[in-house]
Amino acid sequence: MDDKETVRQKRFLRSKWDPFRLKPVLDEEEKPTHCLRLINFVVCTLLGVLVFAFGFLSKISLLLMVTITDPESSAISNKPFGLLILGCTLIFPNILTFIKSLWKVIFKSTGLPSKQLVFFVCTIDLLVASGMAALVVIAMPKFDILNNTMILNSVCIVPAVLQVINQMTPSRNILQIICSLLSVFFVLLGYAIFTVSYVTKPNGTTPYLYICVAIGGTLLVSLNWWENFTAPLKNSMLQNIHKSLHKSRDIMYLISSFVRIIVTGIIVGVYSVYSDNSQPFSRSISLTTIKYTMSLFAIQVISSALCRWLSVIAFKMHVFRRSFIVPMIFTTPAVFASFLILFGVRYLYFQNDWHFSNSSLSFYCQQSSSYTGQANPAAAMLFIDVSKNFCSKSAIVGNNILPNILLAVSSIGWLLGLALSTIYLWQIKIPRIERTSEVFVRHLYEGAFIDQSMLLNVRMNMGEAETNDSREKWSKKDHVMIYLCATMWHETFEEMLKILTSLFRLDRYQPKKMSQKNKMSIEAHIFFDDAFVEIEESGRKKLVVNEYAECLVEVISEVYKVFTEKKNSKLNDDPDNVIKHDMIKTPYGGRLCYMLPEGNYLYIHFKDKTRIRHKKRWSQIMYMYYLLGWKLHKKYADAYGGDELNENQEYKKEKHNTYILALDGDTDFQPSALMLLVDRLRMYPNVGAACGRIHPTGMGPLVWYQKFEYAVGHWLLKTAEHVFGCVLCSPGCFSLFRGSALMEDNVIKRYTTKAAEASHYVQYDQGEDRWLCTLLLQQGWRVEYNAASDAYTNAPQEFKEFYNQRRRWGPSSMANTLDLLDTGALTAKKNPSISRPYIVYQIFAMASSILGPATVCLMIAGCLQFIFNLAANLSLFLSILLPVLYLIVCYTTKSDTQINVAALLSIIYAFLMTATFIAIIGDIVSSNTIMSPTGLFLSTMGLIYVITALMHPQEFPILIYGLLYIICVPSAYLLLAIYSMTNMDNVSWGTRETASPVKQKKKISTKKHVKYRKSCKCCCWNLEFSVNEEQKITEATETKGLLNDKDSSDEEQTDDLVSQDSRVQECWMEQLQTKSDEVELVERDIDSDEMPFWTGLIEEYLEPLEEDKDKQEKIKKELKSLRNKCTFLYFIINSLWIIATFFLQAIGNTVSIRIPKILFNGTRAEDIFVDPVGFMFLLSFAGLVILQFVAMLYHRIYTFIHLISYVRTEAIPNYTDAKKRQISDDLDMNDTFLSTV
Repeated sequence: MDDKETVRQKRFLRSKWDPFRLKPVLDEEEKPTHCLRLINFVVCTLLGVLVFAFGFLSKISLLLMVTITDPESSAISNKPFGLLILGCTLIFPNILTFIKSLWKVIFKSTGLPSKQLVFFVCTIDLLVASGMAALVVIAMPKFDILNNTMILNSVCIVPAVLQVINQMTPSRNILQIICSLLSVFFVLLGYAIFTVSYVTKPNGTTPYLYICVAIGGTLLVSLNWWENFTAPLKNSMLQNIHKSLHKSRDIMYLISSFVRIIVTGIIVGVYSVYSDNSQPFSRSISLTTIKYTMSLFAIQVISSALCRWLSVIAFKMHVFRRSFIVPMIFTTPAVFASFLILFGVRYLYFQNDWHFSNSSLSFYCQQSSSYTGQANPAAAMLFIDVSKNFCSKSAIVGNNILPNILLAVSSIGWLLGLALSTIYLWQIKIPRIERTSEVFVRHLYEGAFIDQSMLLNVRMNMGEAETNDSREKWSKKDHVMIYLCATMWHETFEEMLKILTSLFRLDRYQPKKMSQKNKMSIEAHIFFDDAFVEIEESGRKKLVVNEYAECLVEVISEVYKVFTEKKNSKLNDDPDNVIKHDMIKTPYGGRLCYMLPEGNYLYIHFKDKTRIRHKKRWSQIMYMYYLLGWKLHKKYADAYGGDELNENQEYKKEKHNTYILALDGDTDFQPSALMLLVDRLRMYPNVGAACGRIHPTGMGPLVWYQKFEYAVGHWLLKTAEHVFGCVLCSPGCFSLFRGSALMEDNVIKRYTTKAAEASHYVQYDQGEDRWLCTLLLQQGWRVEYNAASDAYTNAPQEFKEFYNQRRRWGPSSMANTLDLLDTGALTAKKNPSISRPYIVYQIFAMASSILGPATVCLMIAGCLQFIFNLAANLSLFLSILLPVLYLIVCYTTKSDTQINVAALLSIIYAFLMTATFIAIIGDIVSSNTIMSPTGLFLSTMGLIYVITALMHPQEFPILIYGLLYIICVPSAYLLLAIYSMTNMDNVSWGTRETASPVKQKKKISTKKHVKYRKSCKCCCWNLEFSVNEEQKITEATETKGLLNDKDSSDEEQTDDLVSQDSRVQECWMEQLQTKSDEVELVERDIDSDEMPFWTGLIEEYLEPLEEDKDKQEKIKKELKSLRNKCTFLYFIINSLWIIATFFLQAIGNTVSIRIPKILFNGTRAEDIFVDPVGFMFLLSFAGLVILQFVAMLYHRIYTFIHLISYVRTEAIPNYTDAKKRQISDDLDMNDTFLSTV
């Protein structure tokens, strides 16, 4: 007690003279970014303007097409052709629906529809297609353009009636019933006034037939949205139809869109040929007719498609009220007004041109057919047709005021009917980036009714869409629990500072007191491997934590002071105010429990490798069982148990809404990065994992190379995987996993498998992140990539460390990809995001990867031939010679020697690549053409990379490192491939390792506690500056049994155990208490019911591996055998590729492809001959990159949409009240996110 009091007093006195802090960078996310506020406002406003503009163009172009198909029109001469093009505008959206449904049927899994469903849906679609064709093609050309504009609003009649029926329940909404009834009333009023206006029209024949066709057509078209407005009805037949349709929607839309195309085509074709007023169909079509019809058709279909797409974006950006509802409601009135303004302006121009200031409308109508005005000739003909339509069919030019009143009443009635029938849109609440299928019922839109179809297609019962997937029935607003789990081993002070600053920053952003309001709770865990050492002091053995664990406690103390110095300003005035935290002895070692400044908890789990299995995969298994098994599953197992547990909905919901963020010990991230990943899992229930954009940090050429490599990998490879299928690897340094996905059968349980075969060591232990994702994909879960979620992690800076890291990654990635391809048919059947074409894509990507060494050899042969004018055969021989010699070196020497030789060869190849690159550019300039395979390839690839970088403006400077990437291609794709394959039997970790002691003996040594370290590493040169604290201790070193003894410097932590002497005194608690500055640690006992869990877990899955020399020797032989087999096959395939290319070159021009050589001035020079195999490979590779480029563009657009929606909807972090008011008034958005953008 006295010692603790003394420590408190010393701490208190120190605070009086030591005010200095080691403060991490943590304030940048609080700085308001006015630029982003402006971008947000401009983008959302522009979006609303574009939705309105494209809707306006779609509507006005359709009405103009209807007008020019009138027999009285003079714009086109061939009316049947005009009617056919008008019919094509109705068919085009169904063609898009057919193509989209066919794509989904091919690439996604879907159920088969029942006969009842096929009959019901096809009948409805037959009626809708008939009504649409009759209304637009047959009836509308007989009426004036103003009535045609407004009558389209009456297609809301059936939805309005169904809404009235839906509200006839005990829990009815009176206001909704009144609105629905008024909607029905106004539409019927519009029908009545419309009929009366033509019946009472003087000097004309009443078109009774066409009035009936028009009204009947709108009634039939209004059946189109039956699915949206019958969903709430408690009718068993309709409910069965809805369920069956949801299961087989894609196939059903494929059939129904085909039915619509056929029905519309028949009606339009028959009417255009056999109508009374139609002209005989002529094969000779004038250029003027083609110009008018095709121009209006192109404007209509393109503007309709863009209007629909931008409407979807408005919902995803969460600005649907001002950027969707308002523009769509006012589209029709704007078109109506534009026609009136057009007619009025032409009338005024007519008066000015004819000098009749008081001329009547009747006189103007008499002259309108010949009056072109000041418009250009093409537009003048359309204006003339509009004026003639007003004069001949509209009553506004007469002296009777009654028809004008009737027109106004019917137009207002239909507009109010549409507005009231869609008034529910103003009340819906949707989360950001909501799925399109959750917002809109039908796949696409109706081109003739773009505004009405988009408004009526918005799901009435938002969030209550039926689902046949049990993963999709949980609410997106449910409370989620996020566990942040980092694994540590030998991180430095600066690396620990990064991860802890990120955790404390997240604690401030998401305080515990706001967890219920924000529907989110967080809890952080750090699992520290091999944290304990045994020392001997004064003749007694003591168990203490190592220098890295000490450093972690010191970093926590420093960061804690920084984050609490304002909140707890009195901390330094009273030693009793020191915050106390728990220290607990556990069966696996020890645990520290910190309560962070905002109430969340941080747990540090120190692992003793003599008690529990170490290494990253076993730490992951440890926290998965602890968090998902003990903390989640056990509480429900105690309450329910047995079969009842598996059916318990609360249990399923909590599994579904429990997330684990996997982190490395040096990861740096902003809270916004986590929230963007949470969005993906919240919004898409079938997503089992999501990863962000990983940025390598550090200094030196190797880091620069990796910056460009990571950028290209994320820009193109990961986006292509995300768009076309699933991401194959979610890196463990920053990935969010769903609890229910990890708890799925054959995921965690199989992940606990101990490596028993040689292939297991490669697939399981060398790339555990990739293997875990493979297990998720095989169970039907989707893995996604979010480009806006940025995280930073240290990259290897030494050549040796880099090669050893990639030596693990290469074979592991290949093994997991082959495993996925081997089960491709089964995985495609179980996982809707993995299709057979995507499997083919991965096969081709795998083939390109395998043929990488041969391709580099051929490239080097070309370099030698191009620079030194060597013969083709000699160049090919020399290009193969060095790789073959290096292959021999890898089989006969130690790992260090192999890496040194690779470093030397890399420098030689870099000089050669530099010379070649400059020579190729010089050759292009001197030959005055880029029309050569090399020139075209380089220019295309360069253009793609530049455009891709422009699409990532914050990362554009990375392009500079692309030059380094180019000259390092032989090292990365040839030498590294040889090194990885020939060292496949070396299953050591290879990074962050220290040399192991030779034998166990006592020695007195001076340990250096690293307080600060800064290093700059370039190839084989290391420049390091460090500040150390020396500690003289007596320690015991241990012998290690290793799987691979090729090179002692490559060996990693031992798996054998040294049983602890019962006389060993555990002193680590006192040790950490002295290292923890103002954060006081107090001892506490572990909960009694938690002890059996850890004991059972260790005994079952995590018991330290015992050394078995016979088994180790057996595994060594199996690994070498596996290496020999894989290496033989790998290099045989590459050899065959080189031999095939060699013989094709030897044959000459007999078997070759001739490519014309076009100079810059357009003239043609001598043709270029290339071998077909190399040319096809070049084309295939270029095609693959172009495909990835297209996927990047698509992914980039939706990433930007996610950013804007996030900024608009995310809550303000937990700042002070004054700061909150300042931020709220200034930005009204989330400032934590701003610095990331």
